[in-house]
Amino acid sequence: MNSVTVFKTRAKSSVAAPVLVLAHGAGAPADSPFMELLAAALSAQGVTTVRFEFPYMEKRREDGKKRPPDRQPTLLGHFRTVIAETCAGIDGQAGVFVGGKSMGGRMASILAAEPGIDDAVRGAVCFGYPFHPPGKNDRWRTDHFQSLCRPIQIIQGTRDPFGKQAEVEARALDTLDNVNLAWLEGGDHDYRPLARQSESREDLIQQAAAAAARFMIGQE
Repeated sequence: MNSVTVFKTRAKSSVAAPVLVLAHGAGAPADSPFMELLAAALSAQGVTTVRFEFPYMEKRREDGKKRPPDRQPTLLGHFRTVIAETCAGIDGQAGVFVGGKSMGGRMASILAAEPGIDDAVRGAVCFGYPFHPPGKNDRWRTDHFQSLCRPIQIIQGTRDPFGKQAEVEARALDTLDNVNLAWLEGGDHDYRPLARQSESREDLIQQAAAAAARFMIGQE
């Protein structure tokens, strides 16, 4: 197994911390401003993050050329490699979770629906889930929610064009076993608030990190 380059941000605590294997979204790398802010906020909440990049993003880092995401089997296979390496390198007492931003969160949720998922993985956290492409409410990406083997926590801005609060709640997804939803008031897909709001994007990211930490600690 070839080793995967990761960006690790340790929890600011002395106790055994949950470890979140965190994937990026389709268009931005593991060290994008959003991912850096999220990793720091999770660290402050007592969560260690292990960020990584999918193969197409690794190639972009090497030559600077933008590429579309790899096909789903490649994304999932790479994710599994990082999970295996992470689980092999941590204290057995620390809970391991998978998660990601947008596309990365969707891949994490698909892994949480696999019966063969690593026994060490206790759940998934999705930051800005792409429920459907913007403006295409007939193409929902939630069929696998019926088959989840681990609980997932979705943290979504209320005005996210990939799944606004009203349309998501209309489908009653949170009534499904293992599906948990938390909403960030006014947030878009990148957790940017409305101009008139008193909160900043950093505030909403901190709220997201707190919700994620509560979920992960609750599964231990």
